[in-house]
Amino acid sequence: MLLTVSKRLEFSASRRLRVAQWSDAENLRAFGPETNARYGSGHNYVAYFVFTGPVDPTTGMLINISEIKERAGKVVRERFDHKFLNEDNPFFRDMPPTAENIARQLCVDVAPLFSDVQAKLCACHMTESPERSATCYSSGACEANYWFEFSAARRTMSPRLSAEENARLFGPATSTHGHNYRARLTFRAERFDGKGPLVGYDAIDACLRALRAELDHHYLNEEVVGLKDRPITTESLAGYIYERVKSLMPVHRVRLHERHDFFAEAWADNVVFLGLQVPFHAAHRLQTVTLSEAENSKLYGKCNNPRGHGHGYLTEATVGGEYDVRSGTLYDFVALKNAMAESLEPWRDRHLDLETEDFRKAPSTGENIVRALWPKIDNRVGQRLVRLRLWETANNRFTLRRM
Repeated sequence: MLLTVSKRLEFSASRRLRVAQWSDAENLRAFGPETNARYGSGHNYVAYFVFTGPVDPTTGMLINISEIKERAGKVVRERFDHKFLNEDNPFFRDMPPTAENIARQLCVDVAPLFSDVQAKLCACHMTESPERSATCYSSGACEANYWFEFSAARRTMSPRLSAEENARLFGPATSTHGHNYRARLTFRAERFDGKGPLVGYDAIDACLRALRAELDHHYLNEEVVGLKDRPITTESLAGYIYERVKSLMPVHRVRLHERHDFFAEAWADNVVFLGLQVPFHAAHRLQTVTLSEAENSKLYGKCNNPRGHGHGYLTEATVGGEYDVRSGTLYDFVALKNAMAESLEPWRDRHLDLETEDFRKAPSTGENIVRALWPKIDNRVGQRLVRLRLWETANNRFTLRRM
């Protein structure tokens, strides 16, 4: 199992996407119209610093998140926030400040600051707009993400099933209905020199235009030729988009949201994942019984308030397993929803330390909460859980993955 802790920080900056040695036409093909912003164009960036390592059994923490905020925040404030990156940050005088290069430089700048702790920075994810983000890993791998939206009508069904089977499996969703879909295309390079974009603007723009023309404001069951003989499910649609993009560009994976809290992911070799988010509300107090009151107060700060505090937690469970090509399903949506609801019910509107058994002897840190929740959900979905995420706040995320 791999546990990671992520801290979210924001900054604002301007940049110009341009390589001096290239012609105007070459820069336009690589970066699109933004390359013409002579004095720079601006973004409100969001960076996620992702750490991994062992959990201290006494404190229940992989790393003190306040340390990430303090140390990484200092780098962000001094080198990135309210800067014209091309001129104010020395690294970008010779490298275009693409999303990938900004994420990579944040990794390079922040990782050495944590040489005194066991936790290590393993990735930096950077969002520059709702349509564009990038992730760089300590291994040197880099990913570019592009989002696009489309609205379409459909009947959830499979032409490979009988009418009775479709009704039993999909229920009311077999009636005509619609969704506002949001899809993410991820492109990956195991090594990336950063001298240009990981994906050229001309190529991705043509790809997204083709997808929108084919899918947007269409009745998927009848008006999209490539879908006529395949199941119309979220899993199948994600797979179809993956196949269409793969025919044009070397895509790594595709995520498709039919709702903000429900998605399917399609990878190579017909590998499919299904994810669902479920919120819950609870109170807690961060406290370690083996430490003194003064030590607890110093370690946990305001989270050690004797009267407790609380969060609107958000969980996200992703399941894998064998994809059924006949029905176009990976896992029953209602069964997944029920498994998560049943797992969370004992914690809902409770004080985790005082009213549950899970945290009688262990502090209710995000690390311990996600580790306690894993077997509850995994046992209910037949050991098919592959990733579990917990947001304590929008800024603090804890993720457990099956390796």
